[in-house]
Amino acid sequence: MEPPECPVCLAAYDGDEAVPRVLACGHSACEACLARLPRPLPQAVRCPACTQLVKLPPQGPASLPKNIDLLRLCNSEPDSAGRDRSRRESSDDDRRVIRELFVGKTWSDQFYAAWKEWILPCDAVSVKEDRGGDQRDFCYNLVGRIGRVDSGLLSMRCREKQEIGLVPMASLSNGSEDSSGFRFDYVARVLTCLSSIGEEALNELSLILRASLRRQCRVCQVYGLWGNLKDEVLYLVCERLNGQVLRVFDEVPQFDGVDGNDVNKDWVSNFAITGMEICEGVVSLHKQGLIAGCLGLSCMKIDEFGHVYIDLNEVLVLERKVARVAGKYVSDGKRIDNKELHKIFYELLESDSLLSPEVLFELLRRWDAKLDDSGSSYFIGYGSDVWVLGCMLIRLLLGAAFPGDTWNVREEDDSDFSVLYNNWLENVGSLLEKKVTSNFVSLRLVLLECFNLDPQTRPLITDVRKCIRELIVGYQCCNGAIEEEVVREDPEFHCLTFGKLCRMAWKSSDTWRKDLHGSKHAGGADIQSGKVGVDKELVEGLSEQSVRCKDLQGHLDCITGFAIGGGFLFSSSFDKTVQVWSLQDFSHIHSFRGHEHKVTAVIYADGEQQLCVSGICVWKIHSPMMEEPLKKCMDGHKSVVSTMVAFDGVLYSGSWDGTVRLWCLSDHSPLAVLGEDIPGSMSPVLSITGERHFLVAVHENGSIKVLSSFSLS
Repeated sequence: MEPPECPVCLAAYDGDEAVPRVLACGHSACEACLARLPRPLPQAVRCPACTQLVKLPPQGPASLPKNIDLLRLCNSEPDSAGRDRSRRESSDDDRRVIRELFVGKTWSDQFYAAWKEWILPCDAVSVKEDRGGDQRDFCYNLVGRIGRVDSGLLSMRCREKQEIGLVPMASLSNGSEDSSGFRFDYVARVLTCLSSIGEEALNELSLILRASLRRQCRVCQVYGLWGNLKDEVLYLVCERLNGQVLRVFDEVPQFDGVDGNDVNKDWVSNFAITGMEICEGVVSLHKQGLIAGCLGLSCMKIDEFGHVYIDLNEVLVLERKVARVAGKYVSDGKRIDNKELHKIFYELLESDSLLSPEVLFELLRRWDAKLDDSGSSYFIGYGSDVWVLGCMLIRLLLGAAFPGDTWNVREEDDSDFSVLYNNWLENVGSLLEKKVTSNFVSLRLVLLECFNLDPQTRPLITDVRKCIRELIVGYQCCNGAIEEEVVREDPEFHCLTFGKLCRMAWKSSDTWRKDLHGSKHAGGADIQSGKVGVDKELVEGLSEQSVRCKDLQGHLDCITGFAIGGGFLFSSSFDKTVQVWSLQDFSHIHSFRGHEHKVTAVIYADGEQQLCVSGICVWKIHSPMMEEPLKKCMDGHKSVVSTMVAFDGVLYSGSWDGTVRLWCLSDHSPLAVLGEDIPGSMSPVLSITGERHFLVAVHENGSIKVLSSFSLS
């Protein structure tokens, strides 16, 4: 069982440094955090759990009662002393911890539950070796070892002293403010970093984690996320296999050709088995709805049983290197001529960064580059990885001759890419013909078909695997027929090359490189990522009663309405969200996200339950705030809900369809419709108001309609 934690810094409670103190509202927080919380009033703080304003005794948080029950739970934990000791040691060793002004949780309870178990302890990983690369754009990975393994999910995923690979994901110091006096715990820092990378990156990371948990998927297992407090970087920790495909083939003497001679039997059998294993790895990735888009033989690792697995850490680093190579020739709106396109294509081939032409073209387009070649409008799909698979297999067959001996393009050649590509393909076919003789012509043909410019005309991976299997059958190393598995590929897929994790880049210790496709809109990145905060000067000004005006920033589009109630300010917007703000210090509390269209009206209803009604969604106001609406949809109106009002347990909603509908606030059921029986065209309702005895509706045509309580009943 996880020990109780402070809701602010997420440090486990103890009787020494993290002493739980009980506030007047009934919630607890550690004494150190309570002392650092901003004070809207001289002797009051906002509870970090329920956001209520509670009084503090004049002597400070130390005079609040201790939560004895929480301390008893902490002391009953068998490994609590070791955890507390490691937490204190990490705190003493690293004085560059993020210091921020407390603004409430920047993540929801659902987010915490989903990602907490994937965070490796601070002392669970030791970095062993830097494998090189450019740290400015995250194009590097590290080698390390698993250190301490506690009981729990980590012990089920890996073992102590196991070698691992680490690839950087994000900067832990992104957006920190060392000038304030608040200190976050290690777990809170990682969660804050995760919550700031955006929903797109989190969804992609979830796909990778889910794929790695399924052992039938031939990808190296991902153990979790680890924050290195020394270099302020969050890493993805992955299983590291030492066997490499290229190293295995380099140790075997090169062969003259697949012609049936016993001299080449061992090499060909080795190639066939390895080739089938590589096919299995790519197929298993497709079964999870993932397309690599870019691969290389460096991404293929061999375990102790000879099976080939795809190292996702290597894939992420390789795809970031592709963006760096292409980025040398690209700037926003620049036209890429054929000479530059030839250079990019060959440079990627030579560096074992293999990606199909259609993926390369799409990557350049997402960088707003204009291409001279007109025949580059092919769709990306599972066939894109077939091209990469063909490259890897031919690289094993031809050795160092690929791609060098297949490329004879002069630097001044500016012919169309399709012409150059066909010439290159003829050279590949000529070399293959020397290596693979007429006895195995089907293998040569299917490998060449993998390079078709149109991905839909490329063979299936199962067809490639079948042709490779014939090498084993031809040498009588396998008895009997082998049943081919029918591969059902998911029609919906995610291409890792165009994912957010590959677009994340390191620029400096405190700035991010712009997204490949979103560079023009980088100005709203902080708001879109959900990162919110309280202005320290504002809090001090509120306490001194010297603040006259404050800008609240959180919406990305036009603000359509406001409502006040329950100590909160609610704002609706065309950006499909409702933002919640505290009326005590005007800090951002929560974002209601659930609307599929623009939100044009919002009200607060205080009855049996405290409710926020925004358009067709009903949200319950309590702590913690809801991620999903209490009721998603109140159907009935045929157009936009433009205005609302609530009294006596009834919600009245006016719409551009000219009607006013009545709803029960207790069970959200429809009660009546006003305006449908009026003859003639109905004019949109712009505003409604009322009280117990009558309702007033204002229409766009200038009419004002007053309905008495008798007509409403």
